[in-house]
Amino acid sequence: MAKAPASEQLRLLDLQALDSKLVQLTRRAAAVAKNPDIEAMQGKLGAVDNDLVAASTAAADAERELKRSETDVEMVQGRIDRDQARLDSGAGTSKDLTALQHELVSLNKRRSDLEDVELEVMERLESAKERQAQVQQVRDGLRTELDGLEQIRDQELAAIEADKAETAGRRKELAGTFDAGLLAVYEKTLAQRGIGAARLFHGKSEGSGMQLSPGDLAELKQAAADDIVFCPDSGCILVRSAEWGS
Repeated sequence: MAKAPASEQLRLLDLQALDSKLVQLTRRAAAVAKNPDIEAMQGKLGAVDNDLVAASTAAADAERELKRSETDVEMVQGRIDRDQARLDSGAGTSKDLTALQHELVSLNKRRSDLEDVELEVMERLESAKERQAQVQQVRDGLRTELDGLEQIRDQELAAIEADKAETAGRRKELAGTFDAGLLAVYEKTLAQRGIGAARLFHGKSEGSGMQLSPGDLAELKQAAADDIVFCPDSGCILVRSAEWGS
């Protein structure tokens, strides 16, 4: 049976306290990192990003359609201007001039129809841009909220990491004061059981939270004060003291 002075075993509780705090800080960091409010906001932002893509695409499509419509009107207007110039010049036969007049009537009708289409596209483009601006405003608002939540999260994580670093430093310093053999037993137990040492308090193991059986307690009472004993349930080192009724 491994041995260590009772006073040294007692100091293991201080080391365990630091190890427990490191575990708590790690869990707290994980909880802070997995912030449900941030995840919910990211989901909303993702949905709005999709809406923004759709709104931007609709506006871009309308802009391209308007350019095509404007080009169509300009082309018809160009033909009207050329035909009107020929008609005004009076050059050509009576038949030719009559044909030009008929063509001008058709071209003016075509231009009017195209201008109606152009007006409809302009109205659609205006609505699309308004929709795009509205979605962008919502998106900007959500992004601002998310930035704020992420900033708070990052600040909390930074504080936790600072606390962990300070605690780890104290833990390293304290661990360096133990006998190598005792520390090795503690470290192995900690790695295997998740807890290295705990009190035996009034017959109850604080490592497992369970009251020890009369048989187990009888065995522990027979062990010498410098014997390293273990919790039958959790497997951690049980630190004993007459003051704790153990």
